[in-house]
Amino acid sequence: MLGLIGKKIGQLRVYDAKGRSIGVTAVLAGPNRVVQCKTPEIDGYKSVQLGFGEQKESRLSKARQGHLKKHQADPVVRLREFRNFPLEVKPGDVLSVDVFAQGDIVDAIGVTKGKGFQGVVRRWKFGGGNASHGQKGWLRRPGAIGNRSTPGLVVRGKKLPGHMGRDQRTSQSLEVIQVRKEDNLLLIKGAIPGANGDYVVIRESRKYPKTGKK
Repeated sequence: MLGLIGKKIGQLRVYDAKGRSIGVTAVLAGPNRVVQCKTPEIDGYKSVQLGFGEQKESRLSKARQGHLKKHQADPVVRLREFRNFPLEVKPGDVLSVDVFAQGDIVDAIGVTKGKGFQGVVRRWKFGGGNASHGQKGWLRRPGAIGNRSTPGLVVRGKKLPGHMGRDQRTSQSLEVIQVRKEDNLLLIKGAIPGANGDYVVIRESRKYPKTGKK
């Protein structure tokens, strides 16, 4: 599957050929360096591992340092493997944003913003208790979570207070509005999970793939 590693830069608005204003997310998606190419004969499947972002070698784990030295690759911040990569590449090749084109449909994978510890009203949109009739401290509480002595436990998956955000999410079927190769930028219609500066993965859409049949 065709894809690139990138960094979310921010959101802005651009105009199309008909003068319509479109909200887009800017993603710095290059250059991506090919670190490793796996083959069915050796590894049992076909894939390409890409690296993105420069990093000091001292800030990498020993395992990451050894892996990169084995494949004679420069220290990178992020690594990502793409199975059944449609392009013919070899280790050391550099991929830019021009692997995608204007009008392509892509999926964006990112990690949502962290919201910290939240109660059930904020986290799960609970209605809470009554605001009158003598309520004392139950306005934003969940209420009872059990059911007598049977089953005598809290059911797995019960919606309760807890950490909110920092979850991996995929925004599907987003349109590429512009490809700015000179700036290594992809302008993608709509919103992408994560905060500005977070790393994301842009891949061809699973529902509307760029290569192969729909």
